[in-house]
Amino acid sequence: MSTETVASIQFKPLNDAGVKVDIETQKSWYRLIHQARLVDDRARKYLRQAKGWSYHASHAGHDGIQVALGMAFRQGRDWLFPYYRDMLTCLAAGITPYELILNGLSKADDPASGGRHMSNHFAKLPIGIWNVSSATGNHTLHAVGIARAAKTYGEDRIAFSSQGESSTSEGYVYEALNGATREKLPVIFVVQNNGYGISVPVSVQSANPIVSENYRGLKNLLIVNCDGTNPFDSHRAMQEALAYVHSGAGPVLVHALCRRIYAHSNSDRHELYRTPEEIAECETMDPFPRLRNYMLEHGISAGELDAIEAENTALVDDAANRGEAAPDPDPETATMFVVPEQADVEESELVERPGGEIVTLREAINHTLIGEFRRNPHTYIWGQDVASFEKGGVFNVTKGMVQEFGDSRVFNAPIAEDFISGTANGMSRYRDDLWVCIEGAQFADYYWPAAEQIVDTSHDYYRSNGQFCPNLVIRLSCGGYIGGGLYHSQTLEAFFQTLPGLRVVMPAFADDAAGLLRQAFRSRGITIFLEPKYLYNQIFAKASDPGPDYRIPFGKARIRRPGTDLTIVTYGTTVHWSLRAANQLKEEHGVEVEVIDLRSIVPFDMAAVAQSVQKTNRVLIVHEDTTIGGVGGEIAARISEECFEYLDAPIGRVGAAYAPIPFSRILERAVLPQVEDVYDKALKLIEY
Repeated sequence: MSTETVASIQFKPLNDAGVKVDIETQKSWYRLIHQARLVDDRARKYLRQAKGWSYHASHAGHDGIQVALGMAFRQGRDWLFPYYRDMLTCLAAGITPYELILNGLSKADDPASGGRHMSNHFAKLPIGIWNVSSATGNHTLHAVGIARAAKTYGEDRIAFSSQGESSTSEGYVYEALNGATREKLPVIFVVQNNGYGISVPVSVQSANPIVSENYRGLKNLLIVNCDGTNPFDSHRAMQEALAYVHSGAGPVLVHALCRRIYAHSNSDRHELYRTPEEIAECETMDPFPRLRNYMLEHGISAGELDAIEAENTALVDDAANRGEAAPDPDPETATMFVVPEQADVEESELVERPGGEIVTLREAINHTLIGEFRRNPHTYIWGQDVASFEKGGVFNVTKGMVQEFGDSRVFNAPIAEDFISGTANGMSRYRDDLWVCIEGAQFADYYWPAAEQIVDTSHDYYRSNGQFCPNLVIRLSCGGYIGGGLYHSQTLEAFFQTLPGLRVVMPAFADDAAGLLRQAFRSRGITIFLEPKYLYNQIFAKASDPGPDYRIPFGKARIRRPGTDLTIVTYGTTVHWSLRAANQLKEEHGVEVEVIDLRSIVPFDMAAVAQSVQKTNRVLIVHEDTTIGGVGGEIAARISEECFEYLDAPIGRVGAAYAPIPFSRILERAVLPQVEDVYDKALKLIEY
């Protein structure tokens, strides 16, 4: 994309349209723009001195739209999701120069993350400026989610989401815009288009150099294009956007054409892909000297502007001195705020109640969902097919919920797993007692498009230094033995366990399903609730309904069968295969096998496993997933490290063959572990 083409589209002389802006507002612009330039200069200085700010992306050339966006934000009322180039936006919105410097130097008191996140990722949660990830543009979904909460609760609040033009190539940005327009949500999306994604020109990103034109077909979306180097035109655009959102007509996409005066970041050399002429031409479009000249030409004296600059210089010098002297993070805190503490609970003994209802695993989940929705009115669920009249999901797990709780709390989502998960993250930000349950996908295999959101959400608590933790229960029907084949038979626990910040559970019986799910709804944080769909209606997974208060603490296993000769560690469907194999071994060989149902995979009950291994001296790990890369490898490593001296035989594993799950029942049986596989491997270990 040539600079001439861009310039011919939208750059304008300052205030050529005669936008009415009073002198004091213009002075505020000048003060903020100059102040941000001083901090920007400090960042480059710290880089040269190797003091910090190891990632720095200059905002210079984006000044017009950033000052307009930041000043449109209402502290403590609206929500702002800035991206890494939004230094001036954040300054105008209420982050101080001192706080910006704390962030750049990764100090302990950095209000964004306390040094946990990259420099130039600014935030201040108490006033509504959110900490976002480096996956640029993914926070559009979070803005949509929290805007949904504003509409649900009937409050006059706006979510602002800011990003560069290249991030609009990401699928989740389309999902965010599509969802926001369908629901007519109070969101203002701001795209700052400087023509480059690092070194890749916008012509490679979009058929339209003005990328907002790609979204003209979305109903209820107002598109406002402006000159992002021009504070007057940017102010005009933001005022138009605010009026539209306040009318309730829907969201707005503000597209601001900018000039990137410097390289993409400190690690980029733009002279390798930009001509000297282009770089020089960009400098002539610098908003700061242009604004100064305009104000001098329109009645503001040089003395007034010099006084503003002197005040700013003293302010930033003081901020820098204090920031450099501020304490660094304590290494002892490095592993804090990974997963919040779960709710306190003591697991009660299950006792069959006279005349008590025997429920299937599916019914136990359904009853628990309904009970938790009755208990907490700030609980929501959405997903694919969860609220279609009498259907209640593909497996009827949410049956009856939309009828009782209404379509503002129980509703269908587009078939877009990233959107389902990202808006759940966003809505959970609205209030601390709000819980979102999502049916992440009809089958766990289809959840992979949401992997980006799961990775991002898993470290929200850590990245924000403990200031924000999504309260999410992510339900996924998983596993095989149903003849489902590819995309209908997978389990994902091995992937989830690699992401610090998630809890992962998988029940094998109805009572455990109720207890674990209820604990998830009462514990802050993110719980991945894996539901073996083969067990939904199986007679052997039934149990007595444990009642409305029964909860199981995460990380506590259950001994399903006591024994002295071999320990089987398992979870999910293979708990039942292990019990059958153990009973067969007793009948045929007189050996006693102890079967431990982990129930909770992350965290898992190593103490229970170790105690059993010390007694039996032999251990077999059984799960439905593949042995290669499966959860059993981690469990085996822990046993080897902590119980090696008690072992009288190698640690055994039984899992699926290293192959996708085929559709043919004959082939599926050959791939997935069966009772005879558990029996054979257990017998070999006993005879070792």
